This record gives sequence, structure tokens and C-alpha cells, in this order.
Amino acid sequence: MKKNLLYLLIGISAFFASCQDPEGVGVDTSRQGITSLTAIFTSGPYKESEAVSHKIFADEYTSDRFVIPVPWFFPETSDNETEQYMTAMRVKAELNNNYIITPSITILDLTKDNYFTLTAPDGSKREICITGQRTKSVACQMITFSLQNPELTGVIDQASKTISLISADDLSSCLADFEVSAHATISPDPSTTALNYNEPVELTVTAHNGVDKQVYTVKKNIPAKIPYGFNATSVELLFNLDPTAILGIPWATTNAPTMGAINNNLVVCMGDGTTPMYFNRITGVKQGTINLGSAKAASVTSDEANHLLICNHPESGEKCNIYITSSVTQAPTLFYSFTNNAGVPMGAKMKVTGDVKKDAIIIITNEGITNVTSSSKFTRIVVKDGVIQTPEVIDISATGLSWGAAPVNNTTVVPASNDVNDGNFLSYYDPNIFTYLNGSNTIATQLSNPSGSSWAQNQNCLDSKQFNNANYVALFIVSHFPHWGTGPELYLYDVNDKSKLTGDITSAPALVLSNNSIAWFQSATAGTASGDVLIAPTADGFKLYIYYYDNNSSVIGAYVADCIDK
Repeated sequence: MKKNLLYLLIGISAFFASCQDPEGVGVDTSRQGITSLTAIFTSGPYKESEAVSHKIFADEYTSDRFVIPVPWFFPETSDNETEQYMTAMRVKAELNNNYIITPSITILDLTKDNYFTLTAPDGSKREICITGQRTKSVACQMITFSLQNPELTGVIDQASKTISLISADDLSSCLADFEVSAHATISPDPSTTALNYNEPVELTVTAHNGVDKQVYTVKKNIPAKIPYGFNATSVELLFNLDPTAILGIPWATTNAPTMGAINNNLVVCMGDGTTPMYFNRITGVKQGTINLGSAKAASVTSDEANHLLICNHPESGEKCNIYITSSVTQAPTLFYSFTNNAGVPMGAKMKVTGDVKKDAIIIITNEGITNVTSSSKFTRIVVKDGVIQTPEVIDISATGLSWGAAPVNNTTVVPASNDVNDGNFLSYYDPNIFTYLNGSNTIATQLSNPSGSSWAQNQNCLDSKQFNNANYVALFIVSHFPHWGTGPELYLYDVNDKSKLTGDITSAPALVLSNNSIAWFQSATAGTASGDVLIAPTADGFKLYIYYYDNNSSVIGAYVADCIDK
């Protein structure tokens, strides 16, 4: 039974804080001076990491005392208390133009009052106090909810605070697994008290501060869906984290991350021979390493029906082995094995649409060889009515498209839909052109990259999935030079109507979600511009997750949306 009390992520807090601006109506802004205060650890495992960035809002404009709310735990999802670090934290202050603080703020004891002089542009001075206070979380959300027997995942609607159990079974006496916000509690505890879910059940989630709370109603129900795609009002950034400082994934130039998602887990394979790790798919918190069994993992991906695929990295003439599992704790079994006859390596990038146990398309990109040859090939495996068809090596050299070696100079080829006649998408560096190949494998559409810094970007990460009658393709751009100020970008396209694939990647009418200002956490050097993007619909068809990982910029993040008719 898993009962992790998690949430309140640093990446989410920073994201939402950046979106809020004080109205300033009727407020004497001449006394503002300080716009934000940031506290940074000076010791411990998170040395140089921001504990909190506190923005000064309207109700503090005229204050002479500023209290930095240091989180009780860091990261919030851990049990690492911050008390021992409070006496020596580096504090940075952002000021309005021409304001000066004396003496300079350096390392402060935030358990005490620290006094400074704030000088305004007109020369007027006032004494201010900067201190800190450990603050317990106010988060009180239900993150996941599922019954143990029968195994049934609830569909959570945060807007209505309802959890729908889609089942006709007798649910009169069931235990449940759940996750709530970090350090929150739940009453009654459904993991220890068998409850009757044939009737509506109310569960109260209380925040760590003991004050804030939310009541969720669990009931047998099938939520109404919108007829097509995801509900734009439901889009939410789940997390945007430093995989090294927060998740403990070493940053290295050998990293070539790929991702898959099953059950409540996000699986990350670094492509360096190590065992793939798995994380909470909603919070990003690391859970452990998967049971790899006898499989070799060069890359992973997942389909639309809760299956994780694991692929090795065969040279030409060697066996390509694809393993399958629906559990991070059970060893995967061999799904399919065949000989790589493409003449070049394969396995660094594998993508799939559909359900591999029923109908699906699996594409493994064939890579170039550094200083030897480029590649214009990909291998397609079609599953029809549960039967795996003979792999096809598709050669598109007639288009003039070709790419280099993995992980930086290759491409990711993805199906446009679950129909092979609908064609494929690909993109790679250089020249960073997002290309649609029709069913005849000829170029039908290309979207340019208008960015003046596209030379510093690598847009070779793609994925595609079907969700609620819509076919989506995600394009994730990783950075070649994060230390020069170029960061990752994410774009999601609805590709049902190919006529909307016009213009450029940032303005095409098919674009339905984008973020070209993703925060990143590695800006010291140029490493390996590798990464991945994953579209992961839940098997019940109600939620859509999008994950991204830029190794060079050191950031892993996730969005979620649903198709519930609210």
C-alpha cells in the first residue's frame, strides 16, 4: 500500500508566483522599494538552492518589517526540516530602480531581526527589518486515489472536488491507496478503514498547517466528457524541477533521457546503461529504480493503455529486443525480437501510438554513425488485432532528409496517428524544421523555427498520442547553450486537420499548448543537448499528461489536462 504524503512543489510555486502582479490601486508605491526577497541555502545537500523566493505584494508596500516564509521542509515533498539552516541563509533583495540598501545584504540569521537602511531615489531613508519564519504548507489537495480490491483508479476533478469511480462492481467494503499534498492528513483514512463506495463518501484533506482543508466526495460515477480533445481550462503545470538538485539524477554529458508512464509512475531511462528510475508521475518525487529483469534499456516509452516498452541499442545485424511491462516492480517480459537490418544503429529513440496488445504503431529511429554516415531510415512495427506484423525499414532518403548519430544529431520519428496511411512527423538539428511526411513518405508540410537563436536549439524530441478523438504531436526543443541564455521550449499540436500545419512552430493554427520560457537550472556549461518529451494519456481516457526533460539545461517538468465537461 502506497500512501505518500506529497505536493507543494518548488517549481509550481515559482511558476504561479511569477504570474501574480500587485494591482497598486490607491497604494503609495513610492514606499515600496523592495520587490522580492530570496533565501538561499549556504550548507547541506541543497547548498546554493533557493529555499524560497518571496514576492512583495501590495499589503507589504508600506511595511518596515519583511518576513521571509521559509518552507518547513525542503524539498516540500521530503522530511528534511529547514530549522538547522535558518541561522545562515544567503538573502538576495530585488529593488525598484535607484533604491539602495545599506549595509549590503549577505548571509543572515533568519531567526533574528536584521536591520538595514533603505534609501529612496529622492534621498529619503527608512529603517527596515528582514527576518524569517518557518512556514507550514497550506496545500490540501487529493493527488491520487485508487481502490485496492477491485483495482480501480479514481478520476479526480479538482474543480468540483469529486472523485469518480467508474465501475459496476460491488464497492461496499473497500480499502484505498491515496496521495495527498505534502505532509497533509486525511480523515477518515481510507487505507486503514474499509468504506462503502456504493454510496458517496466524503474525505477531508487537512494541510500541514492544520487550518486549511478541502472535502472530496468519492462516488460511483462516469464524468461527462467534452466531445473532443482536452479541456483548455484544465491545463495545469504539475512540476518544473532540477533533476540533479531535487531528484538526485547526476548531470552528465553521457545522459540521453527517454521517458514512459504507467500507473502512477513516470519512468526515466538515462540511456547510459543504468537501470531506469521511476518517479511519482504527479509530483516528480523519486520512488526508486524499476525491476529491469534481463532487459537492456537504451530507451523507454509507453502506449495509450498502460504498457511500458523497453528497447536495447543494437548495431546493424544485431537483435533488437523490445520488452514490455505494466509494473515498475515486476520484471518485464520479451514483447518482440528481430534483427536490425537497417545498416545503422537503432534504439536510442522509440515511440508508440495505440495499444500494443490490440492495435498500435511502434517506430524506432535508425541513427547515423559519427564520421561515418548519416541516416534516412526508421523501423516501423505495426500491431493489428494483437498480432505483431513484420518490421518495415522505411527509407526516406528521396526526400533529402537525413540525420546524424544519437543522442544529439539524430531525430525522433513519430506516427501521425494509429493509421499508417496518415504518415509521420520528425524534426532534427540542423536545420530545425518540423516536418510532416504523408502516407507516401513525401514531405507534405514543414514548419520553420522563427527564433533568432534556433542555431542554439535542438528540436529533435517528439511524441504523438491519441486522446479523446484528437491526435496530438508534441515538439520539445532542448538547448545547446543554456549558459548563453537559450533554454528549452515546448509545443503541442492538434494534427487531425493537417491544413492547420502552416506558418512556423510558434504560430501554426494547429498549436494548442506552448511554453517558450521554461525555467531551467543548469547554466554553467554546454554539455549534451539531449532530451525527451512524452504524451501520456491515462488508460481510462480522462487525463492527458505531457512530460519533458532537457538534460543540457537540467530540467524535468510536466503538464496535465483532462477532458471532463465542467
